Amino acid sequence: MTTKTRVPAIEGWFTLDEQQPTLLGSRCTSCGNFAFPKETFFCRNPGCQGREFAEAPLSRTGTVWSYTDACYQPPKPYEAADPYVPFALAAVELAAEQMVVMGQVVPGVGVGDLQVGTEVELVLDTLYEDDEHEYVVWKWRPTGATTGKGA
Repeated sequence: MTTKTRVPAIEGWFTLDEQQPTLLGSRCTSCGNFAFPKETFFCRNPGCQGREFAEAPLSRTGTVWSYTDACYQPPKPYEAADPYVPFALAAVELAAEQMVVMGQVVPGVGVGDLQVGTEVELVLDTLYEDDEHEYVVWKWRPTGATTGKGA
């Protein structure tokens, strides 16, 4: 059996550290505003004219701000199983950065398992595979849960 190489489905958005995966955002060097994905052109803070940014690792935990079911097949880079199986999406508030980051919730956790304020942590999971690679994305898992591949 050949071992497949794990690669990010979207390069540069997160680390592949299995124990402590981290989203990689940016921080404006003028005002300190965080952005995800990384900002490269102008600061998203309407009161700032900054155009220089430093890479910033973001918090690995947060609280569910909102959530929903993905009852439709998302566009690329998402690769759907055949047949397509709906999954939960969560908008997670990162308190330290004062921002919300969207992401898929781990398999086995649906909207019936979530509520606003649920504490979640960042984990890695396989989005899809080909003959040589396992394409990995970040997902949110309720803190302390053992559900999902990222467990």
